[in-house]
Amino acid sequence: MQNKSENYSYDTLSEAVNDLQRRGYTEDFLLGDAEECLICKKHSLELSPDEFIIDEIYRFEGMTDPADESIVFAVSSDKYAIKGLVINSFGADFGYRASKLVEGLQRKRED
Repeated sequence: MQNKSENYSYDTLSEAVNDLQRRGYTEDFLLGDAEECLICKKHSLELSPDEFIIDEIYRFEGMTDPADESIVFAVSSDKYAIKGLVINSFGADFGYRASKLVEGLQRKRED
């Protein structure tokens, strides 16, 4: 997994989303029910881990409740020439699925 996020720092989720969209991450991806799948409804695509990489990851804590977290993944796929974002609250279910997705991608990159 590439980690370009050292070059960027954001104070808010909206600041991160706006800048990432400006940098070409314009599509909306959803984390699929399968732990290692991304879905782009606009283009009717289902991307397996072999078809995309996570370029950057940012986490944001809520202003009033530190447990109220959001996470944004900047994702790209050379195969489909597409770049987009996965944005979600970092609740228990999403946190588990997102961590499985990242773990799977890291294992894949290390092999």
